Amino acid sequence: MTVPTKDALQALLEATFDNLIAQGVIPEDAPRRIQVDRTRDKSHGDFATNLAMILAKPAGKKPRDLAQLIVDHLPQNDAITQVDIAGPGFINFFMNDATRFAVVEQVLSDTEAFCSPNVGQGEKVLLEYVSANPTGPMHVGHGRGAAYGSALANLLRVTGYAVHREYYINDAGRQADVLAVSVYLRYLEACGESVTIPSRAYPGEYVQECGSNLFNAVSKQYFHPYSTVLAGLPEDPDGEGDAIKMAKERHLDALIDKVRNLLGDGYRAVQDFGLNAQLDAIRATLKAFNVEFDQWFSERTLEQTGAIEKAIERLRERGHVYEQDGAIWLRTSELGDEKDRVLIRDNGLHTYFAADVAYHLDKLDRGFENLIDVWGADHHGYIARVKAAIEALTGKGDLFHVALIQFVTLSSGRMGKRSGNFVTLSQLIEEAGNDATRFFYLTRSPEQHLEFDIDLARSQTADNPVFYLQYAHARVCSMMRELEERNLSYDQSAGLAALPELPESNIEDLAKRLAAWPEAVANAARNRAPHQLTYALRDLAQDFHTWYNGNKVLVEDDTLRNGRMAMAIAVKNVIANGLSLLGVSAPEKM
Repeated sequence: MTVPTKDALQALLEATFDNLIAQGVIPEDAPRRIQVDRTRDKSHGDFATNLAMILAKPAGKKPRDLAQLIVDHLPQNDAITQVDIAGPGFINFFMNDATRFAVVEQVLSDTEAFCSPNVGQGEKVLLEYVSANPTGPMHVGHGRGAAYGSALANLLRVTGYAVHREYYINDAGRQADVLAVSVYLRYLEACGESVTIPSRAYPGEYVQECGSNLFNAVSKQYFHPYSTVLAGLPEDPDGEGDAIKMAKERHLDALIDKVRNLLGDGYRAVQDFGLNAQLDAIRATLKAFNVEFDQWFSERTLEQTGAIEKAIERLRERGHVYEQDGAIWLRTSELGDEKDRVLIRDNGLHTYFAADVAYHLDKLDRGFENLIDVWGADHHGYIARVKAAIEALTGKGDLFHVALIQFVTLSSGRMGKRSGNFVTLSQLIEEAGNDATRFFYLTRSPEQHLEFDIDLARSQTADNPVFYLQYAHARVCSMMRELEERNLSYDQSAGLAALPELPESNIEDLAKRLAAWPEAVANAARNRAPHQLTYALRDLAQDFHTWYNGNKVLVEDDTLRNGRMAMAIAVKNVIANGLSLLGVSAPEKM
């Protein structure tokens, strides 16, 4: 064993486990839960296992007695200098210096390979994230999902998954119609008409700008007097309450039908003008935010290719569909949902759910083995019905996973889309910076609410976690430049050999942090939890700054200089790797 990894120690304990079974010390059906952990206290060694305590009951032995048997049967390994039994039966492993510091050579020789544990084994994953309706600018809530999905894609790719990143464009259905009439009313306003925007339409300034741009592009090609548009429509009443809300929706539905009839073929052109304007803005925002996709999947294609009808027909053939009150229903209640769901309304139009069913069937038909959707927390109730539909279609409901992104609040206030007074992602990036925005989004589990502290994100202090990390990287880059400016030498081979000879005890802490990094990456990938990397990076940077502040690197002594430079560069490389996984830059100067 050349490197002190948990996997290597686990392999030794696996061999011991088999040996003890062969000797009848532990039964064959004993739980094979071999866990190796890094110790926090140096007096407890480098690693520890609680295997003896887990096996004591099935073996019918006292934990410490069984621990001694495990130690006695442990295969010989030169990397282990000492094995102790502590407390109720913990087994502590002490590694030699060469093994402890071998990690630095691994990092320096091939940082990418060191930081890329193969967890996925080529498994094909379709990761769908953001998928914000193209009916307005992205807000700060969308930004959190974008940062999470993008970082997760990076993380899964480096750990051996074949990841396909997808954005589902909701360019069909009612929300696209609402955008169309909102843009059209603003277009009439640009034509010189005095209009009133319905309370359930999109009122934002971006819609007004879109309507004005449409007028500039087509002049009065689609003009109809506003009085003609309003003629015969039900009232759009003021007030609150369910009855008022229903009346407002009836007004909006009638307006959509009226505009569609008045414009004929021009209706789709107006709708596309609005959708394309918002999609262009979304694409630009995401590109600036370092968020990319392999495919932008249009909902319309599901209708155009007959995919929705195909999915419903397959469900019908499997006996999961029935007709009631003129509508077509899916028996999702038989597959874990709280009630059955409508696929085709009594007016013959398919529901959003029907399109989602067809879309997820398309994903599986493309050969993906794992479907991960990143949704806002307000879609929690939607999970069971989609999972039920996938199970009904394919029997593969267990391949469907959803990461729910909880809400974001700002230290400067909240946002609200319908009112038009919302904080856009672009505005937040402008305020806090791209790197800080991404990193702050990723500092907490997506399942937790996040309060984004803009003042902290803008600060250049150790309290700002992204600044603290980037400063560690920049510090080493500055040191490398100074090394050259002062005509001092650095010999990597000599530095690696010198590491065990360095006098500072906390150099071992840095080696432990480096060795733990691939494990942190692997665990974050398994748990689909990029935020775990922010904690591991913070701990590495903290140990680095502590070590750096107490030990001068660019000294005359060759042994000290080479050894410390080797460690510093290894830390820099791992920090750069971690920041890149999170989509954050690693500046060389600050």
